[in-house]
Amino acid sequence: MSGPAKKAFPLRLDPALYAALERAAAADFRSVNAEVEVLLREALARRGIKVAPAEPPRRGRPPKERSNAE
Repeated sequence: MSGPAKKAFPLRLDPALYAALERAAAADFRSVNAEVEVLLREALARRGIKVAPAEPPRRGRPPKERSNAE
């Protein structure tokens, strides 16, 4: 079961900036990647740029397929 596809790209950061991101992510119980995504969404919202909400990950078992016999 995989989540929605995400765009991957290389990102080079200053080591001090990355360390600060790690601390912020740990404080929020997030990965650095998730923290960057949250911070980018917040920054865009402050600029008035609308971004569609992230689709939440699907959890649990997939629904059973119904057959015509039922």
